[in-house]
Amino acid sequence: MTDLRSKIREVPDFPTPGVGFKDFTPLLADREALSSTVGELATWVKEKNCDLVIGAEARGFILGAAIAIEAGVGFVPARRPGKLPPETISVTYALEYGQNSLELHPDLIPKGSKVVIHDDVLATGGTVEGIKKLVEQLGAKVVGTCFIIELTFLDGRKRLEGTDVHALITY
Repeated sequence: MTDLRSKIREVPDFPTPGVGFKDFTPLLADREALSSTVGELATWVKEKNCDLVIGAEARGFILGAAIAIEAGVGFVPARRPGKLPPETISVTYALEYGQNSLELHPDLIPKGSKVVIHDDVLATGGTVEGIKKLVEQLGAKVVGTCFIIELTFLDGRKRLEGTDVHALITY
């Protein structure tokens, strides 16, 4: 078993002063850590019996598609505005250091489908909460959310109350 925590690098004062950014790119560069991470998250996703994994731009893309493939389900990207043609729906949400927006193709998330949302880090929960609102607006159901890292001191789970949350590493 790979010690995934040892593959996370802390970058102080990034992207703004006072933020200790958790950089998981060393984990990606280590084939055993990468394989273990995808495998563990995909096993959890399979248990949710979902139809789709939605990956949040940009770092949720990196593993989201791999998790979906291993879990045997489809993948849908949640992108920044202006990146997805043709029709999209969008949401704007607050982050721990600003705000952001994401868009989805509504035709890729059928009404009644079951969805797991993946992102690299659960911080305040704003990104996933926003995606969850879009999914529910389309008549689909979020059956879980999964992360590589959870920053428990930012209480992101509170914003996702009522949603099954899974993280491999907590700080």
